Amino acid sequence: MEENFIRDITGCASGELYALRVIGDSMTPEFQDGSIIIIDPTGVLKDGSYVVAIHNDEYIFRQYRKHEDRHFLTALNEDYEIVEIPGTDAVKGVIIQQQPGKRRKDRKFYT
Repeated sequence: MEENFIRDITGCASGELYALRVIGDSMTPEFQDGSIIIIDPTGVLKDGSYVVAIHNDEYIFRQYRKHEDRHFLTALNEDYEIVEIPGTDAVKGVIIQQQPGKRRKDRKFYT
């Protein structure tokens, strides 16, 4: 079902890169509202990676953090709570690039 969902929202097969637009301020200041992020569903996950994950049956964009045997999703904006997830299976893709839109020199790569 997840593979079909990814294909439905992106038009891509489950292993293909896809782009999403950031909505909201949960990941500011690094990711501004309206920024475009590129997601690799097969990307290497490590502590500190920016990810798209499932939490409460919704896809969210956060930073993955691991502490001992516990897994968390954190927003960069301190106004948002830290969310604990059951494991890495909740992570559905790793952000590999950000394009803020107007300023080409500010394009950032995360792998």
